[in-house]
Parts: sequence; C-alpha cells; structure tokens
Amino acid sequence: MDEDLDQALDTVGPRLRELRRQRETTLAELSETTGISVSTLSRLESGARRPALEQLLPLARAHGVTLDELVDAPPTGDPRVHLRPINRHGMTLLPLTRRAGGIQAYKLVIPASGHPATPDPQSHEGYEWLYVLNGRLRLVLGEHDLELSPGEAAEFDTRTPHWFGSVDGGAVEFLSLFGKQGERAHLRAQPRRNSS
Repeated sequence: MDEDLDQALDTVGPRLRELRRQRETTLAELSETTGISVSTLSRLESGARRPALEQLLPLARAHGVTLDELVDAPPTGDPRVHLRPINRHGMTLLPLTRRAGGIQAYKLVIPASGHPATPDPQSHEGYEWLYVLNGRLRLVLGEHDLELSPGEAAEFDTRTPHWFGSVDGGAVEFLSLFGKQGERAHLRAQPRRNSS
C-alpha cells in the first residue's frame, strides 16, 4: 500500500473520535445516523479497523465535513472555505474553522419562528465569545436575561448555564468563538511606535 495512503488511513480513527466529541454525539447516535454498527464505529475510532469508502462517505456526511477533511488530505491550493451546516437545537451552525481542537469559530443562524422560544439553559466545559450580526439575540446567562443587538458582543464561561434564542421570534445571525477547554480568544496588537 502507498505510504501516504497508509499514513492518512492511520489518522482517520483519531479524527473520527475528535469530530464526534466536538459535536457531542454518542456512538449510538452516530450509528443511527450512518447505519454503521456501534462496534464497528468503536473499532474505526480506536484504529483497530481500517475504514472503507462505503463507511467514510456516511461518516463525512454525518460530521458535516468533506472526505478530504476526514482523511486529512493535503490542501489542493483552493483557498475557499466550504461550509457544511450542522443543525442542532433548532439552530444552524456553520463551522468557519477546519482544524480539530483549539478555539473553534462558527456562524450560527436561528431561523424565524414567529414567536420567542422558551429558554432551556445548558452548561458544559468551555469559554465562548459571540458577536451579533443580524436580528436581536436573547442570551440567558445564569441569572441574567440579556438582549443583544447587531454589533454587540458577549463573552462567558460556558459552565454557567446559558441559552440563545430570538428576542421576538425573528431570525438571528451571530458569530461564535468557542474554546472547549476554556480557552479564551486573545487579540494581539502591535505596540505603538514612538514617533519622536
């Protein structure tokens, strides 16, 4: 077998596990979505079994990535980011970063529903920064019930129970930077040079 192909296939297992954990999906849920048995998925993730193309296609679709991303194929020089939407909790998430781990960037879209949703705060490990692009975002954060308009931002520890929704049932679009292990986004600026 070609050495590059052999090496690419060896990295698929850890990538599959990382993608599943990022999306907070269980093996049973992934099995239901892909039609691949839980035991096969477990062996694929551990590297005990090499994936076949008929397994990679449904896995890539379930994780919202391309086959190239799944097998970590070398870039072809195409600078475009091909967004693969993920639908979760009534929202559409568009991943804006390609690499696993570290801070992840997303564009989130809450579709118009005509009426405000009932908050259901959740908590998990991590740290999040968000910026509203369009619409009016309702952020329930612990004891706070906040309304954010376009151009406003918020940042918080995601261990605090939180929930996002539309203030008035209209569509909302916002950007999110999320660090799973509590990483914060840091902006670096060059120091001003003394002009004297």
